[in-house]
Amino acid sequence: MENAFVLELAESKFKDLFFCFCGYAQCEPLHAYGLAVRPNYVLHYILEGEGFYQIGDRKYYLGAGEGFLIEPDTLTYYQADQEEPWSYLWIGFSGRRAKEYLEDLGLNSLHLTFCSDQGSEFKRLILQMLKCSDGSITSQYQLQSLLYAFFAVLSKDASDSGKDLKSRENFYVERAVGYIRNYYSSEIKITDIANYLCVDRSYLYKLFQNSFQMSPQQYLTQFRISRAKELLSTTTLSIEHIASSCGYQNALVFSKAFKRKLGCTPTVYRTEHGRAVRTKLEADHDFLEQLMKDEVLHKRKQL
Repeated sequence: MENAFVLELAESKFKDLFFCFCGYAQCEPLHAYGLAVRPNYVLHYILEGEGFYQIGDRKYYLGAGEGFLIEPDTLTYYQADQEEPWSYLWIGFSGRRAKEYLEDLGLNSLHLTFCSDQGSEFKRLILQMLKCSDGSITSQYQLQSLLYAFFAVLSKDASDSGKDLKSRENFYVERAVGYIRNYYSSEIKITDIANYLCVDRSYLYKLFQNSFQMSPQQYLTQFRISRAKELLSTTTLSIEHIASSCGYQNALVFSKAFKRKLGCTPTVYRTEHGRAVRTKLEADHDFLEQLMKDEVLHKRKQL
């Protein structure tokens, strides 16, 4: 369910690019639309909250400041988040050059999402469109001009393609690293990360090489081993428990990966580094005790 304000135009006198409808909605938790096919293009822009947009097996998790493109004759589904349901605005359009104009903005079948900090301007334009509801020739020309204004505002984020590409790459890398941090203890695979981001594995590999000079698999392994080192040094958990906590269901596989990375087994690492950690903790404890004693003596002298 959603609280929506909608304007729809029955027909248009324009051909290259023309307005079809627009709207603004505050969605209830888990409000969904689809599975559905639209006869025209639709751009959604998220003002607040979160949700996801799905086309086939591609699922995009989006939030405020992001948007998505629905293409004609494409089966799509989108749904508001349960905890933070989104509020969004949308504009539908068509025309024989609509695809070309979208390409100017960097939007196509391979790039269906976008980011923009022009939310207040988008909302202002949509609210102006909603006022053009009398069907007059004047309103049709106003709607057409506002549609081009909407494209002009959106083009600001596509004007510097290099910067836009870098921003998109950083966005994907941050999402990928966040996914690894959240799910490294599970049996995740690189395909799981790629599917979460809706990108192919080769592109994900390129992103990690550019950012970390290592593959996604190497990053995942390094993260797991780093977490294992911490647990080995500071806890008395069994090797089997630590292996499971770090995403290895087989302790032998974990031990081989650990030795391949550090040159020693988990048991040897615990013996050497656990002693060093304990020594440091004991030294810190003795130091704090001495400080407390000195403080007590200082207060007694003052009395």
